[in-house]
Amino acid sequence: MPDATPHYDYIIVGGGSTGCTLAGRLCEDPALRVLLLEAGPSDRNPWIRFPATYFKVCQGDLLTRHRYEPSPAQTRRQEPSMVQARVLGGGSSVNAMLYLRGVPADYDGWAAAGAAGWGFADVLPYFRRAECNNRLADAFHGTEGPLGVSDQGHMLPLTRRWIQACQQRGLPYRADFNAGDPAGVGPYQVTVRNGVRSSAARAYLPPAVRRRPNLSILTGAEVQRLLLAGGRVGGVAFVRRGRHATAHAGEVIVAAGAFATPKLLMQSGIGPADHLRGHGIAVAADLPGVGQNYQDHIEMSMIWRLRGATSYDRYKRLRWMALAGLEFGLFGRGPVTSNLIEAGAFWWSSVAGPNPDLQFFFVAGAGVEEGVDGVPGGNGCTISITQTRPRARGHVGLTAADPSAPLRIVPNFLTHPDDLRCLADGARLMAEVMREPAIAPLIAAGHVPDRPLATAAEWEDFVRAEAHPGLHPCGTCRMGTDAMAVTDPELRVHGVAGLRLADASVMPHVVSGNLNAACIMIGERAADIVRGRTLPRATVVPAAPLRAALPEVAG
Repeated sequence: MPDATPHYDYIIVGGGSTGCTLAGRLCEDPALRVLLLEAGPSDRNPWIRFPATYFKVCQGDLLTRHRYEPSPAQTRRQEPSMVQARVLGGGSSVNAMLYLRGVPADYDGWAAAGAAGWGFADVLPYFRRAECNNRLADAFHGTEGPLGVSDQGHMLPLTRRWIQACQQRGLPYRADFNAGDPAGVGPYQVTVRNGVRSSAARAYLPPAVRRRPNLSILTGAEVQRLLLAGGRVGGVAFVRRGRHATAHAGEVIVAAGAFATPKLLMQSGIGPADHLRGHGIAVAADLPGVGQNYQDHIEMSMIWRLRGATSYDRYKRLRWMALAGLEFGLFGRGPVTSNLIEAGAFWWSSVAGPNPDLQFFFVAGAGVEEGVDGVPGGNGCTISITQTRPRARGHVGLTAADPSAPLRIVPNFLTHPDDLRCLADGARLMAEVMREPAIAPLIAAGHVPDRPLATAAEWEDFVRAEAHPGLHPCGTCRMGTDAMAVTDPELRVHGVAGLRLADASVMPHVVSGNLNAACIMIGERAADIVRGRTLPRATVVPAAPLRAALPEVAG
């Protein structure tokens, strides 16, 4: 433990993707003293290291499970819950490692919503600075950054057959989903370097950085409130190993995520005044937007039984598992280097705008992701379908003033009719893809759904029963200049000195792809903002995606 009242230049609350990035960049300046506080443990768990074992991490104790209030539009029978990472590196230590940024219009939309300086031309240089890509080196991609980004180290023939089937259905092949136009099908790039996960913790806080004398990292540190006096935040109060402690700083940067960040603000008296008073919390700053604008991708899975052992399900057997481990141990290659989600696609639904609003993940197995069951016979494959541009908005709030009390989470999933129609279109399209000649001979039968669906009503009922959170929460403390914005574009909390936010909570809109790359970009840019500098804007002009209509699908 540090001394009783240590003082730092910056305290970073939350050691997730953004927090690790911020800490690594800020402590590059030896004149700055930085403290990083993470509620979870360090990232020593061996299952974190290997791409193929991420599903084991997702079933372990490195996650916090949150209950949410299902909407009337959902009929899913499973417990309404979602998980968030609780470990150094955050989501980047437990996720499927997919490297996706969204499309330029996502960030231009942020700027249009009041987040000046966060348009695509502004943020692209930070994506490039973060990235060390093993194949791509152009106006969109960097090769000198700390974050390892690579092609898949191993790909099953089954995955290649699915890519071909999508092309037979009319989706073009796409070699790079991050160059402005993602429409099409192709292999995903992943945050992996030399066959090993490249989390934000490993990329930005390698052993040499962790040994820097101006950086202190405390794991297992639960921050309970911000220390406020005279309208300024001067530090934090936290609990570690059962002991209460405080730390002080010139500035506190909260990077705890879209749930923990608004919760900490509200517990500290920053948020909607009536809501705070209702829980007996003194109001330090009336910010009605704290906890509002909650967004998440909504996802669902379709599962098929396979005729033979052509998926990764065979590696659940001890003999195959041992062979995979031996191949990796001897040669550093093979199935252990696969994230199991080797390919995907982006496409338009019938309610889409100019950019694709559907994302697909081909999982070469069944039962390898949370909420997805195995199949009779033991060999299957899964396609996860995500609505990338949800219209529904939710909110989060306190249930009590006690920091240990759960957060109230109200996502309002599927309450906008376009969200329901979008996912139904995506499911219908994938049902057609799986009947294409490239992959149909490998399919024994459908498992989820277990019968052919014909009408639009049947597909929408299927979505209501199967849709679940995509685990990409954001937007709950958004940037902007209007009355509902929580931070300004410099990430400073309105009306509170000495406090910034830097994580997915500040996103005005969810990006149309997995969030990890965007969170790391936010950390990169936030580090420059607090030091009063910025990279020059990019001059590249990406091609706009060509709008495609969803093909008519027969039942």
